[in-house]
Amino acid sequence: MTRYSVQLALSLLLSLGLNAQKEQLALVKYNGGGDWYANPTALYNLAEFCNESINTNLQLEPVDLELNSAQIFNYPFLHLTGHGNIVLSEEERLNLRLYLEAGGFIHIDDNYGMDPYIRREIEALFENRELQLLSKDHPIFQAPFSFPEGLPKIHEHDAKAPEAWAIFIEGRLALLYTHEADLGDGWEDQEVHNDPEELRLKALQMGANIIHHAFNQAL
Repeated sequence: MTRYSVQLALSLLLSLGLNAQKEQLALVKYNGGGDWYANPTALYNLAEFCNESINTNLQLEPVDLELNSAQIFNYPFLHLTGHGNIVLSEEERLNLRLYLEAGGFIHIDDNYGMDPYIRREIEALFENRELQLLSKDHPIFQAPFSFPEGLPKIHEHDAKAPEAWAIFIEGRLALLYTHEADLGDGWEDQEVHNDPEELRLKALQMGANIIHHAFNQAL
């Protein structure tokens, strides 16, 4: 089987997955010591907000998946977060690479402390592609909610500006890495971090933009 036919088969598999289970978000489990489970209420709250504000029909409970599982092809949206080290096996990298090339989408949100480790893994994942810094006029910041200054900063850690980095595949945003923003903390239940409602709303609106963008460019 040629590389083209493999990608075509995976694209068809992903398309079938979108039809079958497109309305559930997936949280990535990984090895290396980092806490992949760091924000247990985040995706539930994000799904609830999207259903109420942008007319999605998401299942509220996310599913937990490992990257070497064939099941990732049943989900158009993967979310990965944590504070520390992450180590992917070659099998996990290959499966994720094929998933992204077939039309999948992954959002990686640094919960503070993940940056050097996830950049190493992204570099190993795509040796021929580099992360690109998204400008504030990228469509992901325009709709459904407007963020004229780009990615909002939800939690203050190093007093650095929030950044949104991306990997594009044939012009499609396939991997989004949000750094120094900590969106996931803003998605959590209010009593977890005691963030003001205005800040939580910004985090949820930006999350809704990411969901909207990922789903509307899916196969």
